[in-house]
Amino acid sequence: MTRIPAPERRAALIEAALRVVSRNGIAQATTRAIVAEAGMSLASFHYAFDSRDELIDELISTVIDRTRGAVMPEVLVEGTLVDVLEAGIVRYFEHLKADPEHEQAMLELTHYALRSPERHPLARAQYARYVELAEQSLVVAAERSKSTWTVPVAGVARTLVAFTDGLTVTWLVDRDDAAALAVAHAAADALSRMAEPR
Repeated sequence: MTRIPAPERRAALIEAALRVVSRNGIAQATTRAIVAEAGMSLASFHYAFDSRDELIDELISTVIDRTRGAVMPEVLVEGTLVDVLEAGIVRYFEHLKADPEHEQAMLELTHYALRSPERHPLARAQYARYVELAEQSLVVAAERSKSTWTVPVAGVARTLVAFTDGLTVTWLVDRDDAAALAVAHAAADALSRMAEPR
């Protein structure tokens, strides 16, 4: 039997956990279900992770990193702040459409963490990462459009997260692309009003 290096084992278990959470929900994402999905033994899990919560935390980080790659590509659009913001939100939407199970799993993880006080830190950490990513993208958008935020960018970032949360849940329910793109435009317009040209 071939020995799998620890980083590859961790990555395979994270992908398996994502599939199980997306398909069956967090309650069914037991350690046994995850290793079965990955085609590994229970011992393999404990070789890679100390606990299921450690795996869940790593899963959240992995999905957020993928979102970062979608909304902050190497080549960004030029134009007004509205143009740059809208392009970023649309990139996020295209990322959502390409693999809706990822975001569905993230919503499941948020609700899981909110149901018990000892897991609330997971939800807080998840949303702190979302806000951090939003803030990074807003700083880049202001630079690209030669704009300056007139309110603290951290507050703008929280507003952007609220917009994308709403867009995500609504689209997962109705799968209405045109309505989601209209939300992207409205969100970009609203956010741009918190800045001014340099």
